[in-house]
Amino acid sequence: MTADSATVRVLDADGAFAPSPAAEEYVPLIEALPDSELEQFYRDMVAIRAIDAQATNLQRQGQLALWPPSRGQEAAQVGSARASRPQDTIFPSYREHAVTRIRGVDPVDIIKLMRGVANGGWDPSDPRNGKTRIYTLVLGSQTLHATGLAMGLVFDGKCGTGDVDRDEAVMVYYGDGASSQGDVHEAMVFAASYQTPEVFFLQNNHWAISVPVSTQSRVPLVQRGTGYGIESIRVDGNDVLASYAVTRRALDEARTGLGPRAIEAVTYRMGAHTTSDDPTKYRGDAEEQEWARRDPIARMRAFLENRGAAGSFFADVESEAAEAAEDLRVRTLELGAPGPDAIFDHVYSEPHPLMAEQKAWQAQYEASFGGDA
Repeated sequence: MTADSATVRVLDADGAFAPSPAAEEYVPLIEALPDSELEQFYRDMVAIRAIDAQATNLQRQGQLALWPPSRGQEAAQVGSARASRPQDTIFPSYREHAVTRIRGVDPVDIIKLMRGVANGGWDPSDPRNGKTRIYTLVLGSQTLHATGLAMGLVFDGKCGTGDVDRDEAVMVYYGDGASSQGDVHEAMVFAASYQTPEVFFLQNNHWAISVPVSTQSRVPLVQRGTGYGIESIRVDGNDVLASYAVTRRALDEARTGLGPRAIEAVTYRMGAHTTSDDPTKYRGDAEEQEWARRDPIARMRAFLENRGAAGSFFADVESEAAEAAEDLRVRTLELGAPGPDAIFDHVYSEPHPLMAEQKAWQAQYEASFGGDA
């Protein structure tokens, strides 16, 4: 079987419903989706692209220190995030803007981190944030955190009962570059050993900053999970329906005691690695144009149009996305600087005497300069 035929793909590049051989078993999951959920996939993707573009502009205007664009990866993120259940814990990397938004995180909380006015972005223990852990800029380390929590679910008996509406699972996101980090491999060793209720979701966007995936691995990245005895699936990451179906099944299998799963979502980073990067230095126009023809939003729009979606629906989606982007801009410009003692908050989950002592010293030190300082 070729790599292409082994890839789960439901929609072709033109948006036609054309399941690949590997996708046939997932078709019932997709056929069970009502129109409202199919439309929500599209709504999510359009909204996050507008938000992403606005954040990029804000960085260019000096309002943010940095921004990691997610353009092109919307289908992989939206499909997988919509496949999760409320009781699941999500560990993002630093580009999962669609995932965090779907789980309940306010995009402005990401802005706070990139603007330098928050130390972590959001409170992962706040129920409004949908059990979503904070962004991780240290490549691959979040896979260890996810596996540790997933091991705890096994020890505490919070998975494997067969009740998919109550059993918990963990999903961790990382990229092709992070997949070359030792942390990822160590996490997979322990996940396989303890049969954790966990899904490793690899977004292969083809470039680890300027290093192509062909340099990082001589075989498809999906085989890395297989090497540890983890059932692994390769999916077309620009097909939101395939991403949803594969992740839904993988999470439910993991949570019910069948062990960890690994997904390689083959997608493409259409923009720069971050706003400090210039991709024209290491990749050509031909490659970018080839992937632009596989745009995940255009693909889903064509699918919905073929199903009879009205023009008014698409107009409403564009309007909502524009409003979300403008709301992001307005609230970003309203953000104030943190107080001088903010660095001492949330270092520990409970009040800590060392932090109280240091905060008091800081206040005394600043007061020593007098009122005119």
